[in-house]
Amino acid sequence: MTEHTSLGSAVRQAGFIVLAVIVAPALGLWLTGGDPTAFLRFPPRPLEAAPGSFTPPVFAVYLLAIVAVLGPFIVRVLRSSPDPRVGAAQAPRRRYPRWGWWGVGLLAVSWLIAWVPIPGLEEARRLSFTPLWVGYTIAISAWVAARGGRCLLLEAPKRFLALFPASAVFWYLFEYLNQFTGNWIYAGTGVADGEALNWFLRSALPFSTVLPAVLVTRDWFATWPRLSAGLDHFAPIRPVRPRRVALIAWVAGFSGLAAVAVWPTALYSLLWTAPPLLMVAGQALAGERQVFSTVARGDWRGPWLAVMAALFCGLCWELWNVFSLARWTYHIPHAQVLLVFEMPLLGYAGYLPFGITCVVAAQLLTGQSPGLEKR
Repeated sequence: MTEHTSLGSAVRQAGFIVLAVIVAPALGLWLTGGDPTAFLRFPPRPLEAAPGSFTPPVFAVYLLAIVAVLGPFIVRVLRSSPDPRVGAAQAPRRRYPRWGWWGVGLLAVSWLIAWVPIPGLEEARRLSFTPLWVGYTIAISAWVAARGGRCLLLEAPKRFLALFPASAVFWYLFEYLNQFTGNWIYAGTGVADGEALNWFLRSALPFSTVLPAVLVTRDWFATWPRLSAGLDHFAPIRPVRPRRVALIAWVAGFSGLAAVAVWPTALYSLLWTAPPLLMVAGQALAGERQVFSTVARGDWRGPWLAVMAALFCGLCWELWNVFSLARWTYHIPHAQVLLVFEMPLLGYAGYLPFGITCVVAAQLLTGQSPGLEKR
């Protein structure tokens, strides 16, 4: 297996997955007598918001499921000591790069503009999301370099830059899926006829920052061995018939996306869990290296750090959203309670599988390695 996924193979797989993600909910809606053509439009936007509600039994089931999945990993990390021979524990430390301060400055200025109603800067305030996250990505990349980790910006600049357009394509798929569930709504962004191009120009740039932010955050977390202590040797999984398992997982992911369109209020959480299942299973069926390849030998650090990176970025997204002019609100059935910023507490669970999705998408769309090894 080469260090990077073959770009041609990755693009073919990406095209197949994009087609599956688009077709699955449309097929589910069509099979139940609905009209999927109403959702094949640009820009993608929900017909209506989901019913935000709180149902204690359903909330409890979600909470128990989240604890059951995360609990063993958290206990393992807390009870383990980082191996000094692993990862960046022995990497030489350097001074924070001078170019990183440009990122810090861009982040700070953009944050100020995003939150403070300065007269005459209303339009800049609406457009502040992109420079804010570009500044974050540069600042964190510099921190990674200073800590001796793998810095995509320096070690693979072409692949790093390719993450930005890939990210825009990637997030538009989630905007498409959100049409069926209506879980988030953008405030003040109603699109009239003939304004699709304007909406695209305003949305593509902020959407382009999603993958770079998550990937550099994962690499940053990898320089702190304490965050994944003990997960280099933990619960190996070796299926007896891996291709059969992958095929079942692929069918489950495709069926999950189809079911979301039929029962969006009950199964909206599949919007986050079905795509990574579909994507990783597709890679396994194609014989490609993927984010869970190391799990066969008990190394869970890659998946764990991807999950934690997306959760951290999620907290930052919601923090910076709360006082922004161009903002979004959430409508979560059965769990619209205990808001942290605009997001209901259990809604943050969606960021956990989203981290896996980001790593897989980066690999498929740019040929980026799914692992943590340095180039």
